[in-house]
Amino acid sequence: MFVRLHHLDADYFQLLGSARASTNVGVSVSSSDKVEFIKKPGVQGLPESPDGGVKRFSRVYRQTHHDRRRGAVPKQGLNRHGFVKDHDRKQRINNGSDGRTVKKNGGVVKFRVGRIAKDLVEKASTNCSTKWLCYGGCIPSILQALETVKDLDEALRPWEESLSNKERSIILKEQSCWERALEIFEWLKKKGCYELNVIHYNIMLRILGKARKWNHVESLWDEMMSRGIMPVNSTYGTLIDVYSKGGLTEQALHWLDKMNKQGVEPDEVTMGVVIQTYKKAGEFKKAEQFFKNWSLSNTLKDEGRTSKVRTIGTLESASQPHVCLSSYTYNTLIDTYGKAGQLQEASDTFAWMLREGIIPNTVTFNTMIHICGNHGQLEEVALLMQKMEELRCPPDTRTYNILIFLHAKHNNIDKAASYFKKMKEARLEPDLVSYRTLLYALSIRHMVDEAEILVSEMDERGLEIDEFTQSALTRMYIEAGMLKKSWLWFRRFHLEGNMSSECYSANIDAYGERGHILEAEKAFLCCKERRKVSVLEFNVMIKAYGISNKYEKACQLTDSMENHGVLPDKCSYNSLIQILASADLPHKAKFYLMKMQEAQLVTDCIPYCAVISSFIKLGKLEMAEGLFEEMIGYNVQPDVVIYGVLINAFADVGNVREAVNYVNAMRNAGLPMNAIIYNSLIKLYTKVGYLEEAQEAYKMLQASEVGPDVYSSNCMIDLYSERSVVKQAEEIFESLKRKGDANEFSFAMMLCMYKKIGKFKEAFQIVQNMRELGLITDLLSYNNVLGLYAMEGRFKDAVGTFKEMIEASIQPDDCTFKSLGAILVKCGISKQAVGKLEITRKKDPQSGLQAWKSILSSVVEVDDADTHLSCPAASFSSTVCVS
Repeated sequence: MFVRLHHLDADYFQLLGSARASTNVGVSVSSSDKVEFIKKPGVQGLPESPDGGVKRFSRVYRQTHHDRRRGAVPKQGLNRHGFVKDHDRKQRINNGSDGRTVKKNGGVVKFRVGRIAKDLVEKASTNCSTKWLCYGGCIPSILQALETVKDLDEALRPWEESLSNKERSIILKEQSCWERALEIFEWLKKKGCYELNVIHYNIMLRILGKARKWNHVESLWDEMMSRGIMPVNSTYGTLIDVYSKGGLTEQALHWLDKMNKQGVEPDEVTMGVVIQTYKKAGEFKKAEQFFKNWSLSNTLKDEGRTSKVRTIGTLESASQPHVCLSSYTYNTLIDTYGKAGQLQEASDTFAWMLREGIIPNTVTFNTMIHICGNHGQLEEVALLMQKMEELRCPPDTRTYNILIFLHAKHNNIDKAASYFKKMKEARLEPDLVSYRTLLYALSIRHMVDEAEILVSEMDERGLEIDEFTQSALTRMYIEAGMLKKSWLWFRRFHLEGNMSSECYSANIDAYGERGHILEAEKAFLCCKERRKVSVLEFNVMIKAYGISNKYEKACQLTDSMENHGVLPDKCSYNSLIQILASADLPHKAKFYLMKMQEAQLVTDCIPYCAVISSFIKLGKLEMAEGLFEEMIGYNVQPDVVIYGVLINAFADVGNVREAVNYVNAMRNAGLPMNAIIYNSLIKLYTKVGYLEEAQEAYKMLQASEVGPDVYSSNCMIDLYSERSVVKQAEEIFESLKRKGDANEFSFAMMLCMYKKIGKFKEAFQIVQNMRELGLITDLLSYNNVLGLYAMEGRFKDAVGTFKEMIEASIQPDDCTFKSLGAILVKCGISKQAVGKLEITRKKDPQSGLQAWKSILSSVVEVDDADTHLSCPAASFSSTVCVS
């Protein structure tokens, strides 16, 4: 059960006024001193220190407008663009007319830029991307030159021997094409005057990994090893990340193993990458365990002393070192728990984040809102929205999209629409996701007017309506009974000429499922006009013909596929075979099954099972057996289902030998018996009266996971009652009653048994229970109750039960009139008179039934004084004789 978000109380947020950030971040984050990250799509940087070592910075910051306004002094070592200052740059600029100097062979070499190169620099400076201007210096010109000049020697000539490590990193990182990045990387190596360090290799590993060029990635790794460039934390993090995002989870975790073997401890960023990898693979427990192990092995020091160990709520009974994490890591953990369905753990992690003084950002709130909403906790969603407002954390477009989706999902379409309106009021432009989410919610509710307003808005804004939305609205119009509008909507997109084969299929299917076969055919013809017809359109059209019972047309369409250059696939044949088999046309279905077999598209026994079942339904067991033998001849292996169909078929006709043969064949094939097979056998053994065999099958059924159902239990009660085996029958009956499964047949069989062995007290108790439960509704029950009353001389109750039957429109049978005849005989009526009454009933059932009702009412009378029955036999005999 989800614990309410008590941690959102104001007391927790008092901590945030002096919130501290993670120690690996390096600056404090408070509500009055906001700092924003420079998020670049590159790798985790490891700038070189002056002594040639590697200096680690967890993040680089840009000063915000808020800081500048307050006169905040930039952090020492950071320039206004957020990068490490180069103290030697000014000196270099002042040396020489070209503004560049490099150290080479222990001396200073000056060089001049030629006229062509100088023109190139000037031209590049005026045309460079505004995105690159933030780097300052010569970087924008270099990047512009690389983009416009293919030859690297020409493009980089002005800076050929003067590129710093940082500049080389930026150049590589800013390449959008992996081939160009690799070309530049090889150029730098070829020059020989540049040191390529682990940062440059990291950048290249990421670029090549994102492009899924795994051979290049592995070659680059081998090159690092051969050159003695040792991988660092970020190297492994990069490799794990790119392999995971490339869908190669196993290989990603291989790099984690290699990292562990090298004794490299993951830092927080790498830890987050690993958790993301496990999350993407659905290995949520492993993600949690990895975080637990990482936390326990990362006791951070505060002012040179180890912080105290304490317990973190999300980890079950795990003593946890006091680790300071970034908001990104918290968001990752919360999202992982959410996707694992661990709502409580996600909530606890959120509370832990607040206790640590980390201010939740919009991503955090979006994640929590999505998790709570998906678990139906809409009150907590409202509370989270309220706290976003209190913390002045404005919702973004994604926030509103989540809210629209959640409220639509929980059938509150008005609330969903209200958030769409609030998004606009907050001056946020709804994106395609906003429109698609709300449009789909409106379409499935047939809210045509509201949907059309949104479509108009999208048209005005020039937003493209995707194919999923297009087909959803086609379906909306169809289901709202607006067939003409649906066709106009379909035609709009058809005439634009951009519909894909899948979109045509979805529209055909929308018409076909509702039985609008003419419109489905027209849409199919439109698809053929555009020459986009594929096997998909044929398949949905075959399905549409099946729904409309147009079996001949379905066959003709399948036969015509080759004329359109399309071959029927497995789905085509399976669909047609199922349609024909369900329509009791097994011979036609078999014809297409053989064609499917010839095309080598039969991979399982499912289509055979459909045709065999159809033959069995029509009572053609020989045809069913023959087809089964053909299937075996084609080396198509039967499964439990097809054996079950055959066993049940022979059980229905009471053919024990054939049924047992198939049971044995099934066992020989190594297929396990299941509840359906056991039920079929119990039915068979009940029909032929094989008690011992039925008991064995029932015992196996009791030992199975499913256990016996009502039908098989009733069969056993029937068998036991036939043989007056009271104890076993009572045990099964009581078991059914305890489970609440005992039905009318169960009670009727017990009544029959008690009546048969003369246990009238128990029999009348059963009748009383049946009346209390309303379980006297069918002919069997009425006959058993009526027969019991007749045997015990309760003639008035018997006649009353007979009248109940007639009023309930239950047609009495010979068994009913046999019991009623016995009552008349006991009242002194001759057997000959009763016989004449039966002859009358059989000649004219309607008038005969009225005669029985009239005579029974006159014969069975009640003396109000002593409530005993009297039978005026003489009067009745004369009446019968006269009639």
